[in-house]
Amino acid sequence: MKIKAIIGTTVAIIVCAIPPVCSFADNPVVQTNFTADPAPVVYNGTVYLYTSHDEDNATGFLMRNWMCYTTTDMANWTDHGIIASLKDFKWADSAISGWGGFDNGAWAPQCIERDGKFYMYCPVQGRGIGVLVADSPFGPFTDPLGKPLIGGQFDSIDPTVFIDDDGQAYLYWGNPHLWYAKLNKDMISVSGAPVMCSPTPAHYQEGPWFYRRNGHYYMAFASTCCPEGIGYSMSDSPTGPWPFVGYIMLPDGRSSGNHPGIIDYKGNSYVFGFNYKLNNAITPIHHERRSVCVELMTYNADGTINTVPWWSDEGPPQIGTLDPYVRNEAETICYSGGIKSELCSAGGLDVYPKAAGAYIKVKGVNFSNAGASTFTASVACGALSGATTGGVIELHVDQKDGPLIGTLQTSDTGGAWAMRTIPVSGATGTHDLYFVFTGDTVGDTLKFDYWRFGKRTLKRTMGANTPNRRSASFSPAKTAIRNMEL
Repeated sequence: MKIKAIIGTTVAIIVCAIPPVCSFADNPVVQTNFTADPAPVVYNGTVYLYTSHDEDNATGFLMRNWMCYTTTDMANWTDHGIIASLKDFKWADSAISGWGGFDNGAWAPQCIERDGKFYMYCPVQGRGIGVLVADSPFGPFTDPLGKPLIGGQFDSIDPTVFIDDDGQAYLYWGNPHLWYAKLNKDMISVSGAPVMCSPTPAHYQEGPWFYRRNGHYYMAFASTCCPEGIGYSMSDSPTGPWPFVGYIMLPDGRSSGNHPGIIDYKGNSYVFGFNYKLNNAITPIHHERRSVCVELMTYNADGTINTVPWWSDEGPPQIGTLDPYVRNEAETICYSGGIKSELCSAGGLDVYPKAAGAYIKVKGVNFSNAGASTFTASVACGALSGATTGGVIELHVDQKDGPLIGTLQTSDTGGAWAMRTIPVSGATGTHDLYFVFTGDTVGDTLKFDYWRFGKRTLKRTMGANTPNRRSASFSPAKTAIRNMEL
């Protein structure tokens, strides 16, 4: 949509530049759900983060599905929801005492791409390791085998997969022992029987992460419980031996568990794991409601890894900035409070506030020197809860209670998705953007799907000495044209 307004020069157009402030509290990287067992993979310039999912009411392990999040700046993460579940393995419902069929057991996965297909290795706890295949990193994933790839008798937990430079793929896994098998090129069958590594790496407990970097093979893992740190071994061979080298993260009493995921991305190295920060804000008991975190990681010249301190609130620096003048999903979030995501009736996901005062932080939004003139959002209000009044979305910069650049007053849409546009002012340069939900915004009263800003552009008319002007009386002192494009 394009809106043109002609404004006389007697009306001053003032855009106040708001100085940026430091942003913080960006770990854990997901706040709309409890997540654990991070499995990041870089594909076509994007980080895909696959996680397990602790249910909100977990009082122990209660895990039914796997989720996916993406980023291109290591700060703002887009929620893609549930991409696979225990129900994708029909054999997972066979009753095994203590696991409860489809009710539990979707533990730590890892996904890898080969020849345009995506293979996700999933421990169906107590029943073995299965494999799902898709043509897209978001699925839909299907089970090509109809049975476990690795049987339940081999300490079958926490698979990690890697394809070496010679094309040979390896699958490692295990607790308390470390096992491996060579995968055939089809990635859904193994060559030979599983092999248990002997000796088991010192301090090894579970959660292996296998990769190669600069000629060294690495096996990172959750160290001996409890609490678990992140230890690592190095080898000259993809099949070991795996002598212990040191700790990527020392054990810390603030987290009884851990699970590494390690990548290189845009010139930096990152280690993922989890803590209990979000759950501990509710109760001091962990209850296995975990939250994925990420930090920068560095190597020495000999390939050894420098120890990373405990998970910070700040997380790693943002890479680049976010463009507000294109469609941005509301579920693209750096940090949030009181927000949940759900399947959207228009496709994809939307978000909603659980109570007034909920907020979303989007980090490093580049409004440019011209600044923004309008804000447009896709919202739905009212239908499911029976409410007839809408909510309010306040737009702040730099902090939740920072400078206000606009207020979107929603109204009842009967539950249908509708576009709403408001004028904004004061947003120039790069700032953290906060959506703060006030008014009647409890539960399903207000849904938020996506948003974008319209960029302010100023075009001056031709001066008196410009050839081919329309009339001799035409003067730049009389008229200026401002185009606002959405």
